[in-house]
Amino acid sequence: MIYTTEVQHMCPVAKGAYHGPAPIPEEGKWVQAKDISDISGFTHGIGWCAPQQGACKLTLNVKNGIIEEALVEVLGCSGMTHSAAMASEILIGKTILEALNTDLVCDAINTAMRELFLQIVYGRTQSAFAEDGLAVGASLEDLGKGLRSQVGTMFGTREKGPRYLEMAEGYCSKMALNADNEVIGYEFINLGKMMDFIKKGEDANIALQKATGHYGQWDAAVKYIDPRQE
Repeated sequence: MIYTTEVQHMCPVAKGAYHGPAPIPEEGKWVQAKDISDISGFTHGIGWCAPQQGACKLTLNVKNGIIEEALVEVLGCSGMTHSAAMASEILIGKTILEALNTDLVCDAINTAMRELFLQIVYGRTQSAFAEDGLAVGASLEDLGKGLRSQVGTMFGTREKGPRYLEMAEGYCSKMALNADNEVIGYEFINLGKMMDFIKKGEDANIALQKATGHYGQWDAAVKYIDPRQE
């Protein structure tokens, strides 16, 4: 340790009482976090790249400072999907401090890691008041049975109006319109369910029919359009 001349000539003054850091809530306990190993929690966060072309939703499950589970969901950029594949391998097993200072390939994933780090170390996780936190694997519950991200994709123009392309239920194949050309419902294909049927040996056409559903006043429509072609 190197001290300046000014400090070397100072008179020493004793430090008073030390009360430690303020306790933060972690998995049902109040913890005075002093080391990375003191940190536990399950939480989500979002990040974006510099040109704001794409975004990442990152979910981490941290136990004793170590990332035990990572769910990486990305949107808006084809290269991000490959980056997410690498990040899912890079993140697990690292401490949250290591992960914060690791190149996670995509700027949006790096930004999401930064946002999650702030939540985690300040005790703002979703499992802050859940005794023993959440089990490893809990993030998959957000994806549902088909293990697909909850994605919504809509397009609209002033000239031609809205087009529903993707809903939480799945791929939008038809839009239902009333006599005034207003949207009153839509048809969707749950791709997760469809693939499950096919894996079980169902014919693809039958699987498609079984995975197709409708929302809204579908039967009352006077017109049905393909949002990708009409």
